[in-house]
Amino acid sequence: MSQHKPSKSVWSRYGYLWMTLALFALSITGHWVLGWYAFVNEQAQHAQSPRVTEYLVEIGRDTLENWQSEFLQLIWQVSGLAILYHVGSPQSKEGHDRLEEKVDRILRAVEQDGDREIQKLDRVYQRD
Repeated sequence: MSQHKPSKSVWSRYGYLWMTLALFALSITGHWVLGWYAFVNEQAQHAQSPRVTEYLVEIGRDTLENWQSEFLQLIWQVSGLAILYHVGSPQSKEGHDRLEEKVDRILRAVEQDGDREIQKLDRVYQRD
């Protein structure tokens, strides 16, 4: 019986990232397209022709204001916690270590060669 982890594709391992990037791309594209129509309408009200350079300055300013006020705060809270969890801060490892110890004790209790089975699992699934 082979003991190995099934390999996952990049799409399934980082599914949340891909979905977040897709939603981000859709939302920023929608923001810029709708911003263009609003800019053209505003320029028409002032009897001026719309210029792309003026639009880019205005939409860039609006985008940065939105990011600065809300998006950057949220990114730091989420990514900061995710980074701390990923690098293995003591708070993120407490539950895993305790759970592994419980499973090891159960395996020793129900399996005659529990220690040998635990060693095999440790070779396949590296302990932190």
